Amino acid sequence: MSTPTPAATAAADTADPGPLGLAGFAATTFVLSSFNAHLINQSLLTVVLPLALFYGGLVQLLAGMWEFRKGNTFGATAFGSYGAFWLSYAAYVKFVVADLPADKAHQATGLYLLIWAIFTVYMTVAALRTSGALLAVFAFLAATFVVLTIAEFAQSTGTTKVGGWLGLITAVLAWYASFAVVTNATWKRTLLPVFPLTGPGGGPVEGGH
Repeated sequence: MSTPTPAATAAADTADPGPLGLAGFAATTFVLSSFNAHLINQSLLTVVLPLALFYGGLVQLLAGMWEFRKGNTFGATAFGSYGAFWLSYAAYVKFVVADLPADKAHQATGLYLLIWAIFTVYMTVAALRTSGALLAVFAFLAATFVVLTIAEFAQSTGTTKVGGWLGLITAVLAWYASFAVVTNATWKRTLLPVFPLTGPGGGPVEGGH
């Protein structure tokens, strides 16, 4: 029997960063989506920026780096990218939007959302080999980005509200996935199902947590 390498041992001893990344994503998405759904007065929107910088941004980015350490390509790509999304969102709102032409700013925002819609759609395809819980998160997130992109280009408040409600559902699903994984890991048994999906050979697949 071969002796595990130090790198393999370190990766095996690294706690699953998935619940942390999902929690940061869920919380920040919930707050922003509450504004998109027009449940909260729009003048308070900047409350999302500290969350975007630290919980949705920095914490998710760190979770992505830990997923690299564990050898999880899907988790590393997802958390690393959405961490960057929230960091760039905070910078966009704080430093860029105010300097854009008022009559054309919606085009810039629509383009910004479009690239994330494209990314999320192909990550949803990859999520077909993770778990049912993660697949649900990505499917609703893809729908959220697509609807919000359309809303920006069309300057439709009603469509933005639809995107906001889709985002709220996405946040709840992400919270559930985080809750299930951290609870199961802590209790050392399955209390909450994540509905693991299987690969072609019937075994566990990457990113299923």
